[in-house]
Amino acid sequence: MNENTFTLYKLMILYMLGNLDFPLTTSQLSEFFIKRGYTSYFSFQQSLNDLAEKEFIMGETVRNSTSYHLGSLGEEALTMFDNRIPPAIKNDIRNYLQEQKYQLRRELDIHADYYPVKRGEYMVTAHIKERGSLLMDLQLNVVSRDQAIQICDSWNQKSEQVYEKIMDILLFDD
Repeated sequence: MNENTFTLYKLMILYMLGNLDFPLTTSQLSEFFIKRGYTSYFSFQQSLNDLAEKEFIMGETVRNSTSYHLGSLGEEALTMFDNRIPPAIKNDIRNYLQEQKYQLRRELDIHADYYPVKRGEYMVTAHIKERGSLLMDLQLNVVSRDQAIQICDSWNQKSEQVYEKIMDILLFDD
């Protein structure tokens, strides 16, 4: 693959991150590139790694997921080379972000992680945010790594139910 193609992929990543006010995970970014047929996972990953290595984008890793936001070098590059992204691709990116914005943000606003605290015990931290405001922050001490993993894995699907139940109990339980 030639250098111009990789440059376009990098600019597309920068353009995506520059059109949002929240970060995107590696899987959220790659889903766009792969499902839309722009490139293979390996070419996408190479472009992403190059941008991160050169600090055009900044990443934060929690558990097995890295979230990226645009760095100042990325903003500069995007301003200078924005015109190298074809209008049809820009339109495709904007449409995708508009269609998926709620789901993309939801994936970041509902989060859980765990860490060891004592021999055989783990602390699970789980939170729900809405538009950057913390709605709920929950910490649970569990007795095994398997329990911690299970809670983290099910938090995405059950966090709203947990929040509603706690609010019902605290506000309306007789």
